[in-house]
Amino acid sequence: MEKSKVYFTDMRVYPGKPNLLQKLDKLLTKAGIQNIDFQNKFAAIKIHFGELGNLSFLRPNYAKVVADAVKKCGGKPFLTDCNTLYVGTRKDALEHLDTANINGFSPLSTGCQNIIADGLKGTDETYVPVPDGEYVKEAKIGHALMDADVIITLTHFKGHEMTGFGGAIKNIGMGGGSRAGKMEMHCDGKPKVEEDKCIGCGMCRKTCAYAAPLIENKKCHIDEDKCVGCGRCIGVCPANAIIPTNWNAGKMVNLKMAEYACAILHDRPQFHVSLIVDVSPNCDCHAENDAAIVPNIGMLASFDPVAIDQACADLVNQAPVITNSILGENVTKDPNEAQKHDHFHNNHPDTEWQSCLDHCAKLGMGTRQYELIKI
Repeated sequence: MEKSKVYFTDMRVYPGKPNLLQKLDKLLTKAGIQNIDFQNKFAAIKIHFGELGNLSFLRPNYAKVVADAVKKCGGKPFLTDCNTLYVGTRKDALEHLDTANINGFSPLSTGCQNIIADGLKGTDETYVPVPDGEYVKEAKIGHALMDADVIITLTHFKGHEMTGFGGAIKNIGMGGGSRAGKMEMHCDGKPKVEEDKCIGCGMCRKTCAYAAPLIENKKCHIDEDKCVGCGRCIGVCPANAIIPTNWNAGKMVNLKMAEYACAILHDRPQFHVSLIVDVSPNCDCHAENDAAIVPNIGMLASFDPVAIDQACADLVNQAPVITNSILGENVTKDPNEAQKHDHFHNNHPDTEWQSCLDHCAKLGMGTRQYELIKI
């Protein structure tokens, strides 16, 4: 496979010269976003709206540039994400939209609407076959993502405590899964009930197709012989009393996440934009963000999600470590590891990120070989 083209512009601006938003717009054009047929097409811009308390998520100004580029081409853009598996400020569509608005993502600031792809309770999903899937046969994807005609990822490239880093593949793969989909990627176990929180309302039983939740003495427990581990009960529990169990190790999460991304992107018009700014050590799902681990580097765009993730990873690993960060502390403790220049492994030693990109390439999603074109 020949090298994929990845376009890059740095974060430097000078008086009287184009600002960052203008540089992003130029990047999109140079990378060829206008070559997609957007005319009267719905374009899903998959983004992370940020958990309340986190300040490292992408500013909505960047989203407006992408949305405006789509509209200029005759398309109908919308920003989208799916609800979270964990309990936070984005666990249902109402809280999710409130969080998006508080964090600045409103139609007034971005020029397009926000749609939570998997609906009110995270159960509005489409079952999508995974071509040549080894670990997932049918991915559970937020319905609005599969309704869209074009998929665009707008990604804050950062560290991640389970997958090593969060790039375009994670943004669309993990981020595009419904709550049940996230359960499938994250866990091999079945949910359990924290009885001290359970109010015995029976909502879990009403949503379960297998009659696995049982209510006894006004408390629920789950019959594991009947439970298929879909996680739909997690989404409907009003008391947040049902939780996932048996969390997967990093490699299995990466492999399943790759297959979910493949299910969403397979044979569909797509475009990928990643910004290496505010490179926090952990996911934007945290209700806080620690100091950045490397300096701001730049903005990238490509039609290849594998190549853009590889390019981002290489640029971060080539960057100097910020001393006053968790990564700076880790490499000081172990100078031998620091010599390997894998900032993501040094950031979270229990993770490895290579398997995700290898599996994506194996599935035919793209290539790890790229040509970096600087503009």
